[in-house]
Amino acid sequence: MKKLILIFVSIVIFPLNLFPQTMGLFQHSIGSNDDGYVMFAPMSYTKTYLMDKCGKEVHSWTSTYRPGLSAYLQSDGNLLRACNGNNSAFNAGGRGGVIQRYDWNSNLLWSYTISDANQCQHHDARPLENGNVLTIVWVKKTVAEAIAAGRNPATLGTALWTEKIIELHPTGATTADIVWEWNVWDNLIQDFDASKPNYGVVADHPEKINLNFAGTGAASDADWLHINSVDFNPEFNQVMISAHDFSEIWIIDRDLGTNGKLVYRWGNPLVYNRGTSANQKLFSQHNATWIPAGYKNQGKILIFNNGLNRPGGNYSTVDIISSPVDALGNYTLNAGMSFAPDSAFWSYKDSVPSNFFGMNISGVQELNNGNFLVCNGPSGTFFEIDSLKRKVWKYINPVGSAGPQIQGSTPTQNTVFRNSFYRTGYSGLNGHTLIPGNPIELNPLSYTCNLITGIKNEIAVRDFNLYQNYPNPFNPATNIKFDIPNSGNVSLKIYDQLGNEMTSLVDGFKNAGSYNISFNASELPSGVYFYKLNTNGNSNAKKMLLIK
Repeated sequence: MKKLILIFVSIVIFPLNLFPQTMGLFQHSIGSNDDGYVMFAPMSYTKTYLMDKCGKEVHSWTSTYRPGLSAYLQSDGNLLRACNGNNSAFNAGGRGGVIQRYDWNSNLLWSYTISDANQCQHHDARPLENGNVLTIVWVKKTVAEAIAAGRNPATLGTALWTEKIIELHPTGATTADIVWEWNVWDNLIQDFDASKPNYGVVADHPEKINLNFAGTGAASDADWLHINSVDFNPEFNQVMISAHDFSEIWIIDRDLGTNGKLVYRWGNPLVYNRGTSANQKLFSQHNATWIPAGYKNQGKILIFNNGLNRPGGNYSTVDIISSPVDALGNYTLNAGMSFAPDSAFWSYKDSVPSNFFGMNISGVQELNNGNFLVCNGPSGTFFEIDSLKRKVWKYINPVGSAGPQIQGSTPTQNTVFRNSFYRTGYSGLNGHTLIPGNPIELNPLSYTCNLITGIKNEIAVRDFNLYQNYPNPFNPATNIKFDIPNSGNVSLKIYDQLGNEMTSLVDGFKNAGSYNISFNASELPSGVYFYKLNTNGNSNAKKMLLIK
């Protein structure tokens, strides 16, 4: 069945003020996806915010920690949040150490610590549908251990941090079992010292990690790999991670080997000696994810390509790649060649490339209407682009280290690791009243931005007809006519502009036929209202105007 999604908005218009706008909602154009909410956790503050697309807060969660760094609203309505435990032994970007789960009211349900002198959780802690958590952990190796594994001593500082990916199964309020683990240190290759383990021809082992590859950091940088995101594909039982300092994404098949095997990598074939710097496609990327089923680009891989040290200048892109994978999760690799594809399936950059550059952090998400929600993390700027690569929405995070800042002032310390969009039908929002409050910033500008959050127009003319009410405008009553060709359960409800249900005119079984329902709005104030018809799993909504 073909569906057309119609969203009613009014473009934001700001009045003249004595000071310029510096934060909050800048743009809200027709074509942006309003049927949901944006969640983000400012990196320098302890709150996590949920706002509508008008930039108005609808909910927040409190914590005693700043993020470290990811935050997810789970399908059960709980918030999973990585927290910065200030581990002095791992003082690097993305530092976490504590993973916590909160209920809707910020009550702490679970808190698990991976933070000591030898290891520290960092960047990402992703919830799985089975209730477990997939996360990234730094593991410290001494200089002696690194040399013993085949590392070139000339490229070592005081230590070397390797990485492991673990799956945690919570067992109590502060406990968990590690039920799966993949460790980089168990998957090494090196061609520096034939007397040491892991020696071999790097190009012959694309499933291994080159212990002596010099990444984007300094040669002696302990944070050798700097993995910054983790994702899970339940269809193939595969894990994808983003290795920042290698400018690569890696996919690990958990069904292969003892704890899994690296079966696909992309972005920089020079790392495994099957290409040169001219073949590099990723540059210090973040937030590599599989696009979910049901979306326009389902099954493909979406990446925020930061573009640091990109040839031709520093600029960021949003890249989609179509990996060479079959229906069973197997990836094609020709002998002696690098992994396909040779280029991105789809890519976005600004018309002036240098205008869009997030040097670090940052993320991107495909939305249900085919648009993309982008987080330029260093500047705290969120924007949405449509299928024609036009910006249709823009927001600047107003929250700094001391909380919300004053409109008109220059926003400081407002970085955001990444943000997430949740549709109104998302199960994690069920049962919660989401009433838009004030804009998050202090002393906000006066502006108009009306949504019909939660109401979408799904036109299916062969299932029923919903006609424009008459009269329209009206006072105080109007008639709503509809035809249904098949008997079934029918509901006809009235909503205000914020998606709040005002009344129900029909709710129950109806025989096939034509109906004309009278709606009396004598007790409602003047304004725009919407009537929504649901029948046999299909819905349609229309707008009407009450003038008194």
